[in-house]
Amino acid sequence: MRLLVDTHALLWAIDSPEKLGRKAREVLKAPGQRIFVSTVSLWEIAIKVSLDRLDLDPDWREIIESGLAHMHGRWLTIKPAHCGIVATLPWWHRDPFDRMLVAQAISEDLALVTRDRLMADYGVRVIW
Repeated sequence: MRLLVDTHALLWAIDSPEKLGRKAREVLKAPGQRIFVSTVSLWEIAIKVSLDRLDLDPDWREIIESGLAHMHGRWLTIKPAHCGIVATLPWWHRDPFDRMLVAQAISEDLALVTRDRLMADYGVRVIW
């Protein structure tokens, strides 16, 4: 299965896997999964850290890189096609980071690991 990990799920998978849903824990651990993390998640984390809305270790970027490597995941960069899909999405969800994740999941045919059930309204497979 090809998976895109939402920002909160990434942070929990690295630091507090017990916060993940049972199914999310299972799929992230299962062998043969192709796990992706969007660079939009790194951007979201950086903004929240700079606004003091997220308290992370000063080495948070290295910790995330290490966690991604431990999950055998890879970065998914934002492509022009993803931006084009964002422009066509209905406004069911206002968060710009989540809208990009939905667009990437649609474009790249990825299931989205997230507790945000609203994302399923866009036709994306949500795993939690």
